[in-house]
Amino acid sequence: MLIDSHCHLNYKGLIEDQVNVLERARANGVGLMLNIATRESEWDAVLDTAVREPDVWATVGIHPHEADEHPHVDTAKLVERAVHPRVVGIGETGLDYYYDHSDRERQQKSFRSHIAACRETGLPLIVHTRDAEEDTLAIMRDEMGKGAYSGVIHCFTASGAFADAAMELGFYISISGIVTFKNARDLQETAARLPLDRLLVETDSPFLAPIPHRGRPCEPAFVADTARFLANLRGESIEQLAAATSANFRTLFSKVA
Repeated sequence: MLIDSHCHLNYKGLIEDQVNVLERARANGVGLMLNIATRESEWDAVLDTAVREPDVWATVGIHPHEADEHPHVDTAKLVERAVHPRVVGIGETGLDYYYDHSDRERQQKSFRSHIAACRETGLPLIVHTRDAEEDTLAIMRDEMGKGAYSGVIHCFTASGAFADAAMELGFYISISGIVTFKNARDLQETAARLPLDRLLVETDSPFLAPIPHRGRPCEPAFVADTARFLANLRGESIEQLAAATSANFRTLFSKVA
């Protein structure tokens, strides 16, 4: 069994055919999917999908792109919504200095609010970071000093040094279809050496379809293609990688029944 640790089932490209998207995932050996929230207006829809589908779970969070539009979403609001039994993580949150769609100070404040919600609820953090390694790591370390929390760096594309630093803080590293891209040599080198007990796989669908599905909307079924590529890259069997990443997911997202 494989687990898609990060997908957006309610985004355009998947929501129009969600029933069949889910069936294709199940037929391709995907046993669980984590449906990720990025803005408050979608929390209800993301949660409704998880309530309706027993193999789908949900998160609550505000993507760094959305930080400017959500100054009212604080730790208390995140904690309140995370009480629901189908909500198993906080995020995605983090820093994105590549696009800078939101003010950097607001991104940082939102990021810290999410981390505080993780400490209060005991739920793991889902971190997005792009062109912001130094500040992301500084905040993670500073907040860890206030009290331990767990989490994952999702859709990992950062440096090997960042991966090492994140794992030193107890974080997991999630690999998406980007690892299959021909120009992803640095990522492939890092992914090949990550400890198996710190590894997750994801699609980030409907984005970043892996080879051989480039040019199509990505969907959870495609996590199998990423897993096969990653297993071959690492010299492991697909069964070994699937078993380990699934066990890691259940360890991190311990609220999953």
